[in-house]
Parts: sequence; C-alpha cells; structure tokens
Amino acid sequence: MTDSATRRATYTVIGVLILAVMLFPVYWMVNASLQPSGNTLTAGFLPLDPSFAGYRRALSEQGGNLVTSLIIATGTVVLSLAIAAPCAYALSQFRSRWVSIGLLAILISQMIPGIVIANALYTAYERIGLLNSIPGLIVANLSSAVPFAILILRSFMLSLPPSLVEAARVDGAGLFRAFVAIVLPISRNSLITAGLFSFLFSWSDFLFALTLTTKGGVRPVTLGIYQYLGTQVQNWNAVMATAVLSAIPAVVLLIAAQKYIAAGAVGGAVK
Repeated sequence: MTDSATRRATYTVIGVLILAVMLFPVYWMVNASLQPSGNTLTAGFLPLDPSFAGYRRALSEQGGNLVTSLIIATGTVVLSLAIAAPCAYALSQFRSRWVSIGLLAILISQMIPGIVIANALYTAYERIGLLNSIPGLIVANLSSAVPFAILILRSFMLSLPPSLVEAARVDGAGLFRAFVAIVLPISRNSLITAGLFSFLFSWSDFLFALTLTTKGGVRPVTLGIYQYLGTQVQNWNAVMATAVLSAIPAVVLLIAAQKYIAAGAVGGAVK
C-alpha cells in the first residue's frame, strides 16, 4: 500500500471514529426509547426485546406539543421569509452608506443574548396579551430567524445580475412583479436554506417557550420534554421516545434539503 493510500485509510478511520462518538448519543436515545418500562439508563447496548410502549405514551401525552411546535415553526418560516426576502434584496441592490449601517445593526441584533430579548418580550407581551399564545412565540422566534435569513439571502442576491430585473422592467413588469417572478425563483436555494434554518431555530427553541408561556395551554415539545423529566425520571423510554419523535422532522428536512443547503450556502460566494 502506497503512502497516499495509507494516509487516506488513516483519515477515513479517524473520521469514522469521530462520527461514531458524535452519533453515539443519538443511538443511545433510540436504544433507550425501545427499552421496556422502567429506568433505561442501565439498559443493554442493543434493544434485543424492543418495546414501543414509550412511543405510544409519548404520542398520547406529547402529541399535542409536537403539533404546537410544528405550527410555531411553520409560521416562523413563512413570516421570516416574507420579511427577510424583500429586505435582503433591497440591501443587496441599494448603494448607500445606510446599507452598511443596517447590516451592522442586523449583526448586532444577532449578538444580543436570548434571555435579554425574552425578558423584554415578556414585559411587552404581558401588556398586550400575547403571553401563552402561538402568535407570541412566532414573533419571538422571528427575532433570531429574520436577521439570519437576511444575511443568507443577501449574500446570494448580491450575485444576481441587475440586467435580469432590468429586462423584466423593460417588458412592463413593476418592481414587485419583477421581484416575485424573477428574483425569488432564482433565489430558490438560498430561500430553502434560510427557511430550513428558521425552522430549526424555532423547532429547537426552549428559552422563549420557557419564558413566554406561564400556563399549560400552549406548550412546545421542547418545554414538554423539560417538564416531562420531573415526573418520568423512572420511565425514561417515554422521555427518549419523545426526543426521537421531536428529532424526526429536523432529520427529514435536513436530508431532503441537503443539496439545496449546500448550493444556497455557497451560492453568493462566486459571482
């Protein structure tokens, strides 16, 4: 075996070992979810006698929380793209010193700790009645989803040739129609990338859910798992089953959109 082949084999083994270490918690979560009732922390390495009792209990007790999280995440994606897409296009086309100031403000907004935003929103929500509501959690998640989506979309839209929009304008299309008919279809990869990350931000949110919900009427699945632990510490299969179910949408979306993510992430790097 040549030195080059040996080096590749060594790198492959190292990569597999690192991947195995990183994925082991995921495997153990699935393994524990298939164990019989009781304390599954001392379960065997393989689920030789799998039981789906944990999944049945998780669906019956946490199914509503999963639906709540799905509604919040979907609303966050739709609104974040509706806000971020025209903002990103404007920031990519305008030539003004105010654009740099606007981008700086967007970056600074990403640096603000989430607990600061959550506390400020709690005070405001208490006055306008948005506590314990799905719209309130959607608006809260937009505070992190919109700035990130603007940065992703703008980096791609900077590479769009102005002649495309100019040709549409010559044919009689207005600014809005040119944006919808020309810019958005071309920006599909970056839109999918921004939308996916907005979904993941919202789906995995715990801080806003914990701060802005004081009753059990609206409870995302992340908060459901957290409150589950207090009563199910001797029944970990249901807890782990809930965690597996909550991970499925994110895994499916990442697998389905991986090629769009790769294209959207580097789409603005080459003009």
